Amino acid sequence: MLAHLNRRRERGMSLVELMIGLAIGLVVVAAAAVLLLGQIREQRAMLVEGRLMQDLRTSMDIITRDLRRSGYWGGAPARMHASASTPENPYTAISPALAASDAVSFRMSRDITENNSVDDNEQFGFRLRNGVIEMLIGGGSWQALTDVGTMSVVSFAVTPEVQELSLQGMCEKACANGASACGPTLQVRSLTVAITGRANADSKVRRTLTSQVRVRNDAVVGACSA
Repeated sequence: MLAHLNRRRERGMSLVELMIGLAIGLVVVAAAAVLLLGQIREQRAMLVEGRLMQDLRTSMDIITRDLRRSGYWGGAPARMHASASTPENPYTAISPALAASDAVSFRMSRDITENNSVDDNEQFGFRLRNGVIEMLIGGGSWQALTDVGTMSVVSFAVTPEVQELSLQGMCEKACANGASACGPTLQVRSLTVAITGRANADSKVRRTLTSQVRVRNDAVVGACSA
């Protein structure tokens, strides 16, 4: 009788117990796999987003740096007290001047001795073409700024803003015929640059970067009365 009881105690798990154990184990493994896959997806998304933001910031830094220097001219100090015979800044023009655009062109002097003339290597710009921002490097040559292999630029917009300030107070003579406004006007210019990029590794990842650029070289329009 005692031997029979010992044999019953030494018996292993039943089939039902084994199936229940396997089912619980599979549930635990599946939950762990789902958690692991979720973490891998999140980490991949963070890497893709980080790469996209890095590319956007690099492009934005180059664009804002060059736009900030646009209009540089060696004769700018003399123009502040200019008369009608003093040459105007040939590098002043920035396009667009009024409305937003997906392209911007500007000029800046690179002369060691100012010649008051815009040369081919003094013309610059940025534009959006087929998902790539291109930059004009002088002489009419365009070069890709963004890497089409990692990022597609969905939109690129440059919006200008101009604030005009009168410089009549710097003129020696008052306005003729009693006019309240005359003489040179200082144009304080700024540009808002917005870039939206999409990661090629994951089309769902889109980010927009915006920057406000204050053009350091203000434009002086007009001159003091002779």
